[in-house]
Amino acid sequence: MKHLLKTTALAIALAATFAVAQSPADQATVAVNGKNITIKYSAPSVRGRKIFGDGGLISNDPNYPVWRAGANAATALHTDADLDIAGLKVPAGDYTLFADVKDPNQWDLIVSKATGEWGLAYDASKDLGRVKMTMSKPAAPIERLKYDLTQAGGKVKMTLSWENHVASVSIGVK
Repeated sequence: MKHLLKTTALAIALAATFAVAQSPADQATVAVNGKNITIKYSAPSVRGRKIFGDGGLISNDPNYPVWRAGANAATALHTDADLDIAGLKVPAGDYTLFADVKDPNQWDLIVSKATGEWGLAYDASKDLGRVKMTMSKPAAPIERLKYDLTQAGGKVKMTLSWENHVASVSIGVK
């Protein structure tokens, strides 16, 4: 029995290591007036799969069309400043980001007050709010999911790029 438990524990550890290796942890950070905005996420790769739309990988998530906007643990937003994300007031603190991708060409960013959950644990009652994202197509397919936070003219632009989609939103920093 002891051997079986050790073997099971090893198998679980190896599976977890393999899953993390497939979608490594990453983060995007920007400082505005001495205050940081950080997004921590896991970055999956396309690896030849269809990602968005009917029959895409994301359509298999239990909360589809809501997607964890990354892989593994939920995508985390931390802000030292009060934010205005496309009209949504977001007080300084910690949040989780999701995206509604029902229409692969028009996404909504979802800011959730829930924190620390696994990426598939979405509860709409915890939403702080939703905002439309500006969509565009990349010049070439994007293999690995990527968040960027860039400062421009006193605002921050958050961009989420993956597969054949680029979604962005303007963030005012107070």
